[in-house]
Amino acid sequence: MKKFGILTLVIVFTFCSTPVKKSMLVTGKVEGLRKGKLYLQKMEDSLIVNIDSISINGQESFQLGDEITSAQFYLLGLSVDDSIYEKIAFFGEKGEIKINTLLRTFGSSAKVEGSTNQALWEEYQGIMRRFNNLNLDNYKSYVNDQDSLTVEQRNERLEQANQKLLKRKYLYALNFAMNNSDREVAAYIATYEVNNAVPVLLDSLYRKLSPEVKSSKYGQEFKEQLDQ
Repeated sequence: MKKFGILTLVIVFTFCSTPVKKSMLVTGKVEGLRKGKLYLQKMEDSLIVNIDSISINGQESFQLGDEITSAQFYLLGLSVDDSIYEKIAFFGEKGEIKINTLLRTFGSSAKVEGSTNQALWEEYQGIMRRFNNLNLDNYKSYVNDQDSLTVEQRNERLEQANQKLLKRKYLYALNFAMNNSDREVAAYIATYEVNNAVPVLLDSLYRKLSPEVKSSKYGQEFKEQLDQ
C-alpha cells in the first residue's frame, strides 16, 4: 500500500501573506512558540510547495489561508532558526480549520478541528492501527511456536494469518470508503491505501462516489488509476 508521505526531495519556497480571506482559513495556536515561522504547504507534482506563511514573534496564534476547490492533504510546517524540522499533515477543505498544538510535541499533540474529511481520516487511521497491532500478534505467535512447530509449519501458519488479516484490512478500508463515498477521503483511501485491491471492487467504489468527489483531486487520480 502506498502511504501519504511528507518527505520529498525538493521543497519550493513561496513567501506570501494572507491579505484577504481565502476559501480555506487555517487558524490556531502553537503553545510555547515565541519566535519562528509557520508554513501552509501542499503537494504539487511530487513537490512540497509553500502556499502561505506567517512569522511568529511573541504571539502564539496564527492565521493562514488558501483557495481550495476540493478537499486534499495539506501540511503545517514549523521553522525555527530557518530550518523546517516538523510538520503536521491534515485534510484541508473549505471553511475554517483550527489546529492547536504544543511546541515541544508539535506533530504528536496536534488537534485538528473543522474538517469533516480529517475527522473521518483519523477514525480510519485508528482502525488501521488496530490491524497493525494484530499483525504484530501474528509475529509474536510465530516466535512463541518455535518449540512446538517446525520452521516450515510456522512459516505456513504466519503466511496464512497475514493473508487473512490483509484481506480483512482491505475489506474494512473499502467498506469505510463506500460508507463515506460523498467525501474526498474515500477517493484518497482507494488511490493510496487499497490500490492493489480486486479491480472489480475498486470499480464498484468509484461508481458509488458522488459527482463532487469524482471531480475532486483524488477522485480524478482514482479514475486515472482505474483506467490504467
